[in-house]
Amino acid sequence: MKKNILIIILFALITNLSFAQDATTAAAKEKDYPVSAVFESGYLIDAQTTTIHDVKTLDMVIQHKFGTIDQGTTNLWGIYGSANIRMGLDYVPLKNLQIGAGITKKYMTTDVRAKWNILQQTRKNTIPVSVALFGTVGFDGRSVSAFESGLVQEAWTGPVYHYRFSDRVSYFSQLIVSRQFCKEFALQAGVSFTHYNAVGTAYDHDKVGAHVSGRIKVTETGSVIFNYDHPLQIKQISEQTEWTNPPKPSASLGYEISTGTHQFQIYMSSTNSLLPQDNIMWNQNEMDETGIAIGFVITRLWGF
Repeated sequence: MKKNILIIILFALITNLSFAQDATTAAAKEKDYPVSAVFESGYLIDAQTTTIHDVKTLDMVIQHKFGTIDQGTTNLWGIYGSANIRMGLDYVPLKNLQIGAGITKKYMTTDVRAKWNILQQTRKNTIPVSVALFGTVGFDGRSVSAFESGLVQEAWTGPVYHYRFSDRVSYFSQLIVSRQFCKEFALQAGVSFTHYNAVGTAYDHDKVGAHVSGRIKVTETGSVIFNYDHPLQIKQISEQTEWTNPPKPSASLGYEISTGTHQFQIYMSSTNSLLPQDNIMWNQNEMDETGIAIGFVITRLWGF
């Protein structure tokens, strides 16, 4: 009798374990995984995307923008004109967190930055969009005389500079929302806040911007890419009674080639800046031959 009871108990345990294994396998099959690559790179022309690579990935980036094309063959459509260059490194120390730093030729600005993925779009649309927060702090490398906000009128000595190191600092923060609608098409939109500690007396310290970027995949390795940035004129945060030379919107159109560890983007853009706060606060380029410039971005990934 005891032997029969033991056999029944063992049979019940084996059956339960079998059902549990089947349930675990079914649950694994039902799990909704993140979309592998909404965008090929964390950079899309001058913009950031919601893409953050795997943990312990190092991303080296070179951004180069030539002069405007309005001189034609005189300077080979800006290629031999005045260029702006940024070199940077980005690293992923933790899942969904990226940190980085770089230096830009314009104003010799050093920047430190971070990006955090709050949400990732999943394949079965349990989460329909990816959401990221991006922030960067820039340190202007120009001489003291460039900071007009430090200019103070003294009664006896005339204008003097009361310079502080904080006058060199600028900030840019952005909320980015993206969605891959299909393998061939991904789109993202964002809103940003820019602040400069020191600006000229005729300008605002703060600016809100709206942003749209996207890619259209046309081959296995190639995509058409675009970006649009629009500084908003909001009276509630303005310090001016009337705006003097307000920043202009900028648009970019280009082509991206991706080989997995390398991404190469070539484009035309109506801004000469490479830092987002510079673009949203100071861009004066028109969307014509007087303001259009050729640029490229090269990124290289290393896994550690």
